[in-house]
Amino acid sequence: MINILSKETVDKIAAGEVVERPLNVVKELMENSIDSGADSVSVEIKDGGVSLIRVTDNGSGIEKEDIPLAFMRHATGKLKNSDDLMHILTYGFRGEALASISGVSQTELITKRREDLYGYVYRIEGGEEKHFEEIGAPDGTSIIVRNLFYNVPARKKFLKTASTESAHIADIVEKTALSRPDISIRLVADGRSLIHTSGNGSLRDVIYTVFGREVSSNLIEINYEGPQLSLSGYIGKPVISRSKRDFEVVFVNNRYIHSSLISGACEEAYKPFMMQHRFPFIMLNVNILPELVDVNVHPQKMEIRFNPDADVYNTVRDVIREALRSSELIVEAAPSVKISREEKVSDNKKERGEKLSLSRAPEPFEVKKAAVMEPPSYYRSETGGSYVQQSLFKEDTVIKEPVPEKKSSDAGATSAACELKDRFISKEAYSEYNIIGQVFGTYWIVEYKDKMYIIDQHAAHEKVLYERRIKELKNKTVQSQNILPPIILELNSVKAQLVSDNIDIFSEFGFEIEREAGNDFIVRAVPSDLYSIAEKNLLMEIIDGLAEEGANASPEILKDRIASMSCKAAVKGHDRLSESEARELLKELLELENPYACPHGRPTVISMSKYELEKKFKRIV
Repeated sequence: MINILSKETVDKIAAGEVVERPLNVVKELMENSIDSGADSVSVEIKDGGVSLIRVTDNGSGIEKEDIPLAFMRHATGKLKNSDDLMHILTYGFRGEALASISGVSQTELITKRREDLYGYVYRIEGGEEKHFEEIGAPDGTSIIVRNLFYNVPARKKFLKTASTESAHIADIVEKTALSRPDISIRLVADGRSLIHTSGNGSLRDVIYTVFGREVSSNLIEINYEGPQLSLSGYIGKPVISRSKRDFEVVFVNNRYIHSSLISGACEEAYKPFMMQHRFPFIMLNVNILPELVDVNVHPQKMEIRFNPDADVYNTVRDVIREALRSSELIVEAAPSVKISREEKVSDNKKERGEKLSLSRAPEPFEVKKAAVMEPPSYYRSETGGSYVQQSLFKEDTVIKEPVPEKKSSDAGATSAACELKDRFISKEAYSEYNIIGQVFGTYWIVEYKDKMYIIDQHAAHEKVLYERRIKELKNKTVQSQNILPPIILELNSVKAQLVSDNIDIFSEFGFEIEREAGNDFIVRAVPSDLYSIAEKNLLMEIIDGLAEEGANASPEILKDRIASMSCKAAVKGHDRLSESEARELLKELLELENPYACPHGRPTVISMSKYELEKKFKRIV
């Protein structure tokens, strides 16, 4: 039922125009479709959404009396009063979308409820009703938006090219598909099918569809249940990091949002596992009690606020950090890729030139009808990765991704237990190491089961020394050694103040530093393991780094920088180690919580399977 909101409720809603570009139209209409209970949503656009946007669903439809009301500002079936703002579970709630969209376009709505014999068509242009009559229609709702901004030419001038606008739309459709793997979602742009998910409920399948094989084969599942919030989804192994935050996708109660708090927690968890200036793959859904989150912050509903009592930051950071620590993170030098039978069949069909026209996309009811009448056939799309399913309608196409074989929960548990037992970096595996030797004076080759492991002795030793230093600091067992002659530091006022403010932290790490006249300092002792490399430049490197941090310099940053100095004492590349020294290094490495990356995020170990090696030598074709 559509309700006209009271002035009190309207005044409490974050105001603002909904429609700035075509992607806003697509986002709002898709959210309405999902709120209607649809399990299939189809989006079709032309010319970047300017000429045409059509969103079709198989949801509940709209009652005849409510159709004109739905296009009135602040009319919604999702809120009744201001109290409902405190526990919002739907995507939409403001009642602005259809009014804003119809005000700047020529809009047509076709809708039918399941219990009704007929449906209705309603046309509205520039906010004025033009046509309203009864028609035959499938269950659900289809909204067609034509000539966007036809009556607001000034706003139209700010749009980018059609391809750019299409890319923005594709991005929001992908995000929506990732937030709701239980809904079949499709996007067709200028007759080309770009995205189509099966709606089988598997987030991993959707990740494969959107991001491809490399990402989907390097995932760690997240599944946490807490008293106030739960976390679900996948995070990527550090090997699939990126230079930007494009791969950090966060949902709160299935709503795609931007959250610096959650992104910060994720990046903090990854810090020991990833190189600097790299960002992780995150596909995380935070389910939280509605009263602990405020989604009524921004007109685009992309920003939210959390109640401090929810402790979101610490929970997200700790859950992800534990998932990384308990996973095998060794990088595969040449990961194996097995081609399924369906892929081979589709590739053969492609070679024979079996192609399909992409001129028109079917409606959801057409797809269901086709699926019942005849099994589909497939071919591999020329863009790679996806499978195109040919329906009974010769001009129609549907993208269908291969679904991985499902396993029972018992089988999954057994598999996880075996993986933990067979890990290369584990105490159980250590006795079975077969150390082959050292190459290039830097890398050690170790054979274990059906894999070859290559260890970077410098990165491994860096990690061992770093963890040793952190442990000594925690247990207050740091040892110092006097140096002669002492090191004299001549600093400017800013750097001198930094050292003076943090002199106790330097002392905790084993540095004995005294302030002389003016801005000069004398270093009389250094940590024992740094005695052989105690140099002025080493200390200046830390102090300069702190100065660059400026106001962001904190005790934690200083401690991390000082601990990283231990890396300077690590064995270098081209330093020859004996086999016994290499074995002892491996023994220390496997006792660490995170042995897979050095303090700077570089991998300590990579692997190559026997299968992949035999493929290289053509023993396997």
